[in-house]
Amino acid sequence: MAGRGRGRPRDSGISERALAAARELLVQRGFDATTIQAVAERAGVHASALYRRWPSRIELIEEATFPGLSPQAVHPTGNLRDDLLRFVRAYTEAFSQPAARASAVGLLAHHQTSRRTHPPELYLRISARPQFQDILSAAPPGSVDPDLDANDAFTMLLSAVLAHTLLANTATQHLTPECIVEMTLRILRPSWPGPL
Repeated sequence: MAGRGRGRPRDSGISERALAAARELLVQRGFDATTIQAVAERAGVHASALYRRWPSRIELIEEATFPGLSPQAVHPTGNLRDDLLRFVRAYTEAFSQPAARASAVGLLAHHQTSRRTHPPELYLRISARPQFQDILSAAPPGSVDPDLDANDAFTMLLSAVLAHTLLANTATQHLTPECIVEMTLRILRPSWPGPL
């Protein structure tokens, strides 16, 4: 038949259905039970369609649970305190979602034992590290210690966010986004020499 393409048209909804299915499985059955086969069955697709989109269940789970922060939510304005507060609130919200909480420990354990030497592009995106560095770059001159390693500062902030979201209702209940921002500002502040 003239004009007809080869094969069936690609279903653009497969990714969305798979991501939604992964989130449901994580909450209902847990990290270990959220396999490619289980997601495929829940989404009503063949497992091979998922492997064409994600090389393993880890990448699928990462994208399902940490889709990245909205650029609008973390776009720097130059006001360091306000920018950090919006950033921490958005990051805390992302980690507070039920599927994210269900997957966080399993993903952390996987990355501790993974043999990958360079994190994939997806892992860099969900880490929100680039957005944090953009906020520091937009800060007024003199508000961030030029000798500070931004990666170290981000790691400290991430640790506080993880403690706030994953250890809720424990000793971290007073570790609010505002508290995390104040601690981060102290870390970022230039250390001027005191009186001799």
